[in-house]
Amino acid sequence: MSYGLAYAGAESEYNDAEAVIFGIPYDHTACFKAGAREAPTAIRRASYNFEEIHFEHGIHQRRLEVYDYGNCDDFILPEDMFAEVDFAVRPAINDGKFTVAIGGEHSINIPIVRAFPEKSIALISIDAHLDSRGEYLGTPNSHACVMRRAAEHLGLDNVYVLGARAIGEEELDRDDVVPFISSYDIMDMGIEKAIGKALDEVKAEKVYLTVDIDGIDPAFAPGTGTPEPFGLMPMDVKKVINIIGERLVGFDVNEVCPPADPSGITSILAARLINEALAVHAKHL
Repeated sequence: MSYGLAYAGAESEYNDAEAVIFGIPYDHTACFKAGAREAPTAIRRASYNFEEIHFEHGIHQRRLEVYDYGNCDDFILPEDMFAEVDFAVRPAINDGKFTVAIGGEHSINIPIVRAFPEKSIALISIDAHLDSRGEYLGTPNSHACVMRRAAEHLGLDNVYVLGARAIGEEELDRDDVVPFISSYDIMDMGIEKAIGKALDEVKAEKVYLTVDIDGIDPAFAPGTGTPEPFGLMPMDVKKVINIIGERLVGFDVNEVCPPADPSGITSILAARLINEALAVHAKHL
């Protein structure tokens, strides 16, 4: 574990905290642009950009007691990263804390999901990719395998992807395709109907939301390792967080690549999405 600049407003001690923030600076299975390991620091820095309240949630809105754990140690092998993340995050989940993880690449989600009991939650992912390969580049723990690993732990009926628009043939030519709604269909039906369909179809009541920043159109989030045109709008993701509402039990944002975005707007957006998740969780306590 390493310490640095804490997330803005994270001033609580662990025992008093209602939410815990973890940085996971890992990007060793990245297959296009590396650099997501720099995101926890950049997103924490960007968190100081905002007002203390977001007025649309009420001028006297409840604010969570938040503890910033710092960064998990970095490792080369994903299995070693998994063990480190499990050591850090599992106690917070067991203690009933709302957890927020800042990646790092999307594989950081695998050990977090496994820290929840089997089939106890649903995982909804916002992502340009389906991430449902059995293995990729020689490892089953790649960031391209996140939803397949989640389906093994939670069940295929407890995983769902919104915004996918880059999917391999081998991910679709099988009997157990991970359920998804493409960004093209979301453009036609609207994000409200899309997330409503996902929430109706997953079996578990509680929902963990993972946001791969490349799910958002690169016009708004250029700083990512595998940008893909024709993505969701930032407001779509804000709406998803709010519609999930009281069902939301955890959140992560991943695949922000600061070296690919000197302007810093991708880190700013990621921090604002974290703030949105914290605000929504606070409203439902």
